[in-house]
Amino acid sequence: MPRPGHRARLESGLKLDINRLARRGFIRPGAATGPVGIAWNSDYWGEIATGTITADMRGEDGHGWFQIKVGHLDQHIDLVARPRHFGGRQWFFICPYLQQRCMVLWRPPGAGTFACRKRWGRQVAYNSQFLGPDDLAHRGQARIKSRLCSIGGFNPEEWDFPPKPKWMRWSTYRRAEEQFDRYEETLNDGTLMLLARLLGRKNSPEK
Repeated sequence: MPRPGHRARLESGLKLDINRLARRGFIRPGAATGPVGIAWNSDYWGEIATGTITADMRGEDGHGWFQIKVGHLDQHIDLVARPRHFGGRQWFFICPYLQQRCMVLWRPPGAGTFACRKRWGRQVAYNSQFLGPDDLAHRGQARIKSRLCSIGGFNPEEWDFPPKPKWMRWSTYRRAEEQFDRYEETLNDGTLMLLARLLGRKNSPEK
């Protein structure tokens, strides 16, 4: 974990998202799976860790287990399923420390085990908490643009703000457009403030 007074970046560590693991076939509700290999990658560093996952989600009583092995770590995590309002069951991890249901477990840089976000408290922070308003605005615009291009099959290089995907509701598209414009206003305000500071320095009398 980080030195006192410093906060580790959660996204720089390892993450287990139970829904994403199920979508990608690492685990299967109603079945026993594994061991199957898993890898975590960084856009900058490439592969940062590898491990194996084994799980048993056959329990008719709504209970199961999950095992993750990464290096010297060999951690057993309980699973529990709860009925969904619209049918079927939603599986959850049980945090090994707080014994509460969660869909995501984190192993921050320097930590030895996986646990829920609440377990790490103020020792950690999301990357967005280290960003200023302009960085957040750029990131927000990129996220909106990426989603629209992915749904509509557009080339992101050809659009500043993509057109409405064919099957998207107009109300959803307009909300995305309004949020994109709010981010643009934040960036414009930041540019004006920077220009004002630069002009102030330029016009200040020399000592």
